[in-house]
Amino acid sequence: MGIPTEIGTADQATGDQRRRIQRLWRRELEHYPEPAARIRYLAVVVLATVVLYFELYVTSGAATLLLTDLHMSFLYFVLALAAGNFVGAFGSLFAGFTDRSGRANLVVIGLLVTGLLTLVVLPQVRTGLGWAIGTMAVSFVEGIILVATPALIRDFSPQVGRATAMGFWAMGPVLGSLVVSLVASTTLPIYNSWQSQYVICGAIGLVMFVVALFGLRELSPQLRSQLIVSARDRALLEARARGIDVAASLRRPWRQVLRFDVVVSAFGVSVMLLIYYTEVAFFTIYAVTIFGFTLAQANQLGNWAWAVNAVALLAAGLLSDRLRVRKPFMLAGGIGGAVMVLVFLLQVGRQPSFATLAVIVSLISVTLAFAYAAWMAAFTETVEARNPALTGTGLAVWGWLLRLVVTASFLVIPFMVNTVTTLVAAPEHLEQYQRARAEGLPISPELTAQLAAIQRAALDSPGQWRSWFWVCFAGVVVFILLIFVMKGRWSPRAALRDQQEHDRKVAAELARLNSP
Repeated sequence: MGIPTEIGTADQATGDQRRRIQRLWRRELEHYPEPAARIRYLAVVVLATVVLYFELYVTSGAATLLLTDLHMSFLYFVLALAAGNFVGAFGSLFAGFTDRSGRANLVVIGLLVTGLLTLVVLPQVRTGLGWAIGTMAVSFVEGIILVATPALIRDFSPQVGRATAMGFWAMGPVLGSLVVSLVASTTLPIYNSWQSQYVICGAIGLVMFVVALFGLRELSPQLRSQLIVSARDRALLEARARGIDVAASLRRPWRQVLRFDVVVSAFGVSVMLLIYYTEVAFFTIYAVTIFGFTLAQANQLGNWAWAVNAVALLAAGLLSDRLRVRKPFMLAGGIGGAVMVLVFLLQVGRQPSFATLAVIVSLISVTLAFAYAAWMAAFTETVEARNPALTGTGLAVWGWLLRLVVTASFLVIPFMVNTVTTLVAAPEHLEQYQRARAEGLPISPELTAQLAAIQRAALDSPGQWRSWFWVCFAGVVVFILLIFVMKGRWSPRAALRDQQEHDRKVAAELARLNSP
């Protein structure tokens, strides 16, 4: 006796609806995706990264307004940023578990949480403490995403093409910074409030959450635990997946990953990025207090730096993949970056034009972009040489060290540069002085003391900033010295021979697996 057609159709419709709903959290792909689908997933990851860094960096676009409105000293501001990075370091360690639990759902949930915090919570704070707590919450989630998103990029990109994919991913933080500068320079003259920047940012964050909710997928554990050198390995990848013991490959993950080459190379890139994080957090303050630019002009300088950085990251990735080598790009970018940081610190105490400073910061961005795009590819390949199933754990080590280095730097900066609070408040005190002179009022002793403090700060500040930029210069030099411990060839010809040998082994193993 047959089942009535109407009942069968209804059951099928119910099953289809249930599967569509389950796809909102069951994101694993059992087959390695075709190129078009793979590019689509990579695009969602990159866009999510851009938005998350926009949310993390949004404060920098209106930092002087935030400090004034919430009556925060520069020391308090920097210590709050340091606390956020410290919390984010342990968010990165937590994300090491993505090798077991998956990565995509963490990204989707992170977008929802940070979007709500940025749109709803942070614009409502009225104290420095409230802002610091909200910032730490965002930083913890960002620490997780710092690991989950490059792990997804690695999963969807074979080693041939890895630097290009990582160049796109590295554009996330850079484009996040660029969006901060563009939005701030466009909207601050209209709204003139730091809260407006958070509202705009949070709304964009929730839109990105919806995109990721429906559009983000990830490889199954059996697929992502394997090494894939080129897209031609796809058939072998799926053939091997049937016999892989994922649990065995994930035993004692930290013992497998905490090796000299992994840890030292992660530390090297962390100190190289000191100049980048200084620019992200403090460049508007620095440009306003040292060179006298307006807040809008300071953000426009940021526009130049981040725009050319984004282009350079992509160019570096393409060239590195074309030549099949990473280390020459890291070395050339590191040396160029060290030279440009030196040129940059020599401008302190002078009065360079807007155009001169724009060229200098742009060249810093270009050189370090070449180093960083190649390094991200080389680092994932260094971890894969240990165990490709533990890429997330390796990236967690990197994210943890990066955040700890940034935390340490943020603890040091306010003691090396202790003049910022005085100079940020200077316009208000100078306005009080000019008003008193115009109206013939006596100058109070308090105002006299404040004006004297401003004069001393103006004299001391250039030397203090110059000392800190010497630290950043040293960080780039350390990076250059630690390049040599990483995996990878220096010669394109040797790298091509390695790939040809790998292709021969893949063909032989496929033939063996397919034989009767």
